[in-house]
Amino acid sequence: MRRSLFLLSLCLCLGISLASADTPAAATAAKPAAAGLEALAAYAGRWQTDIQYLDTPYSKKSEAQYQLRNACWRSAGYYACDQFVDGESKALLVFMYDSAKGYTSYPIPAGGGEVHPGRLIIEGKVWTFPWQTTQDGKTTYFHVVNTWDSPDSIGFRQEYSADGKQWIPMAQGHETRVTD
Repeated sequence: MRRSLFLLSLCLCLGISLASADTPAAATAAKPAAAGLEALAAYAGRWQTDIQYLDTPYSKKSEAQYQLRNACWRSAGYYACDQFVDGESKALLVFMYDSAKGYTSYPIPAGGGEVHPGRLIIEGKVWTFPWQTTQDGKTTYFHVVNTWDSPDSIGFRQEYSADGKQWIPMAQGHETRVTD
């Protein structure tokens, strides 16, 4: 379970997801905000990621640094990103958007494995990826919260909760866009 949570949280914290009238670019530039699937373009490119994990039932205290590359494209009603970590493809992230239902994401791990739909909730500069697991009749809630400092800078945190209201930190970190 730890590995699948790590992969899912890695995919989610590495950013891939999505849209409102107040995207990070809109908050810092005087141009129209991207909407729908177009908002996802904010995640495309290369990012330097620094993360500090805490000692919890779902994470082990450690620190990590890696370079993330999101090779993204749009096709009709989908936005997809092949996500590379330190040069190795780790997941294909496929997003869909419905103006009534919001964003749905499907992280497909490299080499196969189970695919579970995810969600993205955008509230201004805060983009949240929530999910939950149930084991032995007990539900645990998780989320990754990305806070855009600028179009090239994202602070993030990973948290879990027994009730979906009081959150316990698992990890925190920062992503900075790498430009050539």
